[in-house]
Amino acid sequence: MLYGRAAEEGQLRSLLRRAAEGASGALVVHGEAGIGKTALLDHLAAEATGAAAAAGNSAADGASGAAGASGRATARVLRTTGIEAETELPFAALHQLLRPALDRLGLLPEPQADALRAAFGLAAPTGQDRFLTGLGVLTLLSEYAGESPLLCLVDDAQWVDRASLDALAFAARRLDSEGVVMVFAVREPVPLGLPELRLDALDREAVAALLAEHVGADLPPHVRERVAAEARGNPLALIELPRALSEEQRAGLLGPLPAAPADPTPASRVTAAFGDRLGRLPEPTRAALLVAAADDMGDLGVVLTAAGVSAAALEPAETAGLIHLDGAVLTFRHPLVRAAAYRGATLARRIGAHLALAEVLVGAEHADRRAWHRAAASTGPDEAVARELDAAAERAGGRQGTASASAAHERASQLSPDPADRRRRLVAAAQAAADAGQFRRVAALLRRGGEDSGAPAGNAAAGNAAAANAELARVRAALELNEGSAVRAVEVLLAAGDAGPTILTEAFHAAQSAGDPDLVERVRARVAAAPADHPATLIALAAVYGGEPVAAERFEAAARDPGTLFSERFLAAHAVHALADHGRARELAELLLAHCRSHGLLGWQATCLHLLAEAHLALGELRPAARAAEEGLTIAGYAGLDHRACYLRATLAVCAAVEGDEPRCRELAGAALDHARDHELGTAAAQARYALALAHLGAGDAAAALAHLDAADRHPGGPPVLNAPVLPELVEAAARAGTVRPGAAERLGRWADQCGSPAAHALAARCRALTTDDEGAEESFHAAAAHGERAGGGLELARTRLLHGEWLRRRRRRSDARRVLREALEGFEKAGARPWAERARAELRGTGEVIDDTSATGVPLGRLTPQEREVVRLAAAGRSNREIAAQLFLSPRTVGHHLYRAFPKLGVASRDQLAAALAD
Repeated sequence: MLYGRAAEEGQLRSLLRRAAEGASGALVVHGEAGIGKTALLDHLAAEATGAAAAAGNSAADGASGAAGASGRATARVLRTTGIEAETELPFAALHQLLRPALDRLGLLPEPQADALRAAFGLAAPTGQDRFLTGLGVLTLLSEYAGESPLLCLVDDAQWVDRASLDALAFAARRLDSEGVVMVFAVREPVPLGLPELRLDALDREAVAALLAEHVGADLPPHVRERVAAEARGNPLALIELPRALSEEQRAGLLGPLPAAPADPTPASRVTAAFGDRLGRLPEPTRAALLVAAADDMGDLGVVLTAAGVSAAALEPAETAGLIHLDGAVLTFRHPLVRAAAYRGATLARRIGAHLALAEVLVGAEHADRRAWHRAAASTGPDEAVARELDAAAERAGGRQGTASASAAHERASQLSPDPADRRRRLVAAAQAAADAGQFRRVAALLRRGGEDSGAPAGNAAAGNAAAANAELARVRAALELNEGSAVRAVEVLLAAGDAGPTILTEAFHAAQSAGDPDLVERVRARVAAAPADHPATLIALAAVYGGEPVAAERFEAAARDPGTLFSERFLAAHAVHALADHGRARELAELLLAHCRSHGLLGWQATCLHLLAEAHLALGELRPAARAAEEGLTIAGYAGLDHRACYLRATLAVCAAVEGDEPRCRELAGAALDHARDHELGTAAAQARYALALAHLGAGDAAAALAHLDAADRHPGGPPVLNAPVLPELVEAAARAGTVRPGAAERLGRWADQCGSPAAHALAARCRALTTDDEGAEESFHAAAAHGERAGGGLELARTRLLHGEWLRRRRRRSDARRVLREALEGFEKAGARPWAERARAELRGTGEVIDDTSATGVPLGRLTPQEREVVRLAAAGRSNREIAAQLFLSPRTVGHHLYRAFPKLGVASRDQLAAALAD
């Protein structure tokens, strides 16, 4: 029975009740040690399996229990407990949780199954992104649940290894309609992005009831009151403190409690009480418990062998209720017992326990544990142990355990006798932490890495030092780009001793992000200084930013070459987009995105999705652009890529502006602009202002639009390719505000000549039409339309026709204006650009034409939620539920649930009718 937890029990019971009806949920329960988190999880597990059905069906709470009216079977329970000794062992807790479900791995999509097999050491590492493991967890839980509710309990989550916690949190955030409940118990709140429930101290009534059950009338009233005061409403303290009293203390003849520890919290009181009880045990028993606490695998044979004792040595601890023995598995009654057993021993005895365990844990399957035990036993530099930790880090990284890899590299650095090795390993730790999205840890490691710049003499050592400096620069630049300043990121990279292709490629990327032409020119000059040493893609990019004419085709081969570094492939595809060959850029972005998905490279997916969204936008494909950007923003959030999230918000703001959703545009653009200002992301700031300007143009406020565009055009003297995206709107806003920007039109013309693409020439001709006299304007409008048709038409051609139609109407050429404006209206309605469609209608009315005010932009998809729209769109394209789930980071069961809800909204009965319904 739980005392004083009726509200908390009710909240957890409601999660079980909803799971019985097919809904999923997740919760983080937090509170101090001993406050009752484990007891609450035990109670929930009992209810889930039917052992507490009476409580679940009581009239007091009205709950139906796990096997409720829905008819779903009694829930299954999966459980894992974080172990302090396993905090740095990647996927240790996840493997413990999912072990009963591993026979379902064959039901998962192959990339997800491969990721989980690699994580658990069942297959060779695949190099796949760690987030694919989380998606595999989500799908496996859905498959294991079947038609029954599934309860997943993660106790002591503060000690769960980071790789497991990332994967579990990923799955928990994506739960929807699988009938799965995940509950995490943790001492201090952790940012998992899940609802939280705090357990506070018991009230006076619950304290009295708990003491009455466990102590009865054995304690005098004043001793009981002192125990209650010291326990501060902590249930474990209320139970354990009386057990630590001597007979004299229980009788009230002496002070009621042992001397208070330095930290007088209830957890410390309980730890001290457990320490007293452990101290009364025989020496062989204490030795065995120390070994168990040092590793806590729970393997009884390992504990007894390492401690050099027989099973009989554990009997006093088992009789005292400090441990549980279940077959060959040893568990401590509570984590505080383990803490007391370990911390109460002397340093020499703790070292001895770790050494003994390292000797016993033989074989490749125990290599990581063995390395960590030897590290724990090391009191000074030890290169041999450092190398073992390096190997453990490589294995962890191969299983997507980047946080664990970082910890192993860091400890190896601490054990390195050589300063150069120490610094190299710290840099490796920082790189792994950056890959894990732990940028605060990156900053701390880099500070330590910068303190030791010493290296032994010699050519080989100098070469190693140069390589280490280059890696250090890359990590520092990544930290700056994500949390500091894009400008400083470029400076860090250019200051690196190694100016090789990788450094310069990343410097180009950072300089583009900064949007500073001086920085771009510095990188370009470094590339031009040694062209023979650099790949063709880097040379061509330097030419682009030098203003030289470069054909987009020059980059295509590199972007398609699977043997080229992926970063170079992406850079080539981005260059194609910058040269206004948007159809080819879209094709290349889709190719690279497919590569990322098939290889599980989710970290790169956010970047590729951003490029894909931008290509769709440039082609006037608003809905696909928004879909790609939304997916990219989700991934960027998971991966901790704040700078990429900034760009994706700006892209979504542009989509919202064109669609006429001004409040959403302001929200997204404002968030992007704030981040961009703080981190000197000049191009992101320019795009955010571009989005706000579009919203003002759509609303007819040219002056406000012009102000944003003038602010976005910060470097008019820089390479045209840097400023080209804002120049067409700048020229149009100026014209609508009654002024001209001929310089902007000229710069756009130079960019068009450099690109040579129809899309670029169309924009340049349109801007010439807005900044020249009547005769020249007429010719330029026709040229812009002709180029626009060759570029594939779309939204930009519709905007050209709107401007042309307005120009014709002002000159009273109504018949000509009607023809052009009708074409503009058709293009806007097809794209879903409501503000521009309304302006085209207004212009048509001005020509005397009577038109239907009903917008053609209302489509059946408007009846669905955003998630349903994505699922339906992919199902209509012929994707299976598993394929949709993998792309949208859902479980297959949730995909099926969304389709079930969407069918009646669309008036269809099966998925083969979806394509026709969406075409109506």
